[in-house]
Amino acid sequence: MPIIVHEFDWPDRVVIGTVGVPGSRTFYLQVRSGAQIVSIALEKQQSALLAEKIDEMLEQLMTHDGNPFSVPTATPIELVDNDPLEQPFDEQFRTGTMTLGWDPRTAQVVIEAFSLTDSGVTDEDDFDAASLESTETLLVRIPVGTAQAFAMRTREIVGAGRPICALCGMPIDADGHVCTLPDDR
Repeated sequence: MPIIVHEFDWPDRVVIGTVGVPGSRTFYLQVRSGAQIVSIALEKQQSALLAEKIDEMLEQLMTHDGNPFSVPTATPIELVDNDPLEQPFDEQFRTGTMTLGWDPRTAQVVIEAFSLTDSGVTDEDDFDAASLESTETLLVRIPVGTAQAFAMRTREIVGAGRPICALCGMPIDADGHVCTLPDDR
């Protein structure tokens, strides 16, 4: 089966956004270049980890001898994007695995997202590596300032979910919360 690759080398926009209310949100990574828009679904934890790893990568690059890649110490305000996801909205695929890399030739952060596969395999004896192959991939290359703004927005989006109960640490739903305290209290 051929693999479809959605590739963006210098996108006009790359953001994490959500659809739905806290507790029932779906997270999306959306990339636009001109009229081409690709939106892929991912988990909240994937979004948070992606932002965390981008921050770690940029911190390492910033502290590298003399900061040769000109990583700014703060997110450039002109790159901050707080706009909603673009319409028309069409989910291209649901993300399975992701990779994060650095291209020193272009001084860009490289994000790869691979589609979640449904192998349909129910018996371990029928399992093989071919059943894990992705059918679609999103490949995005973004400069460091854009990567900083992307990570900052992603942390804000992830943090805008349901409030956490101070007693039990579980999310508080809009329709109420039954606090379940540990037995050892």
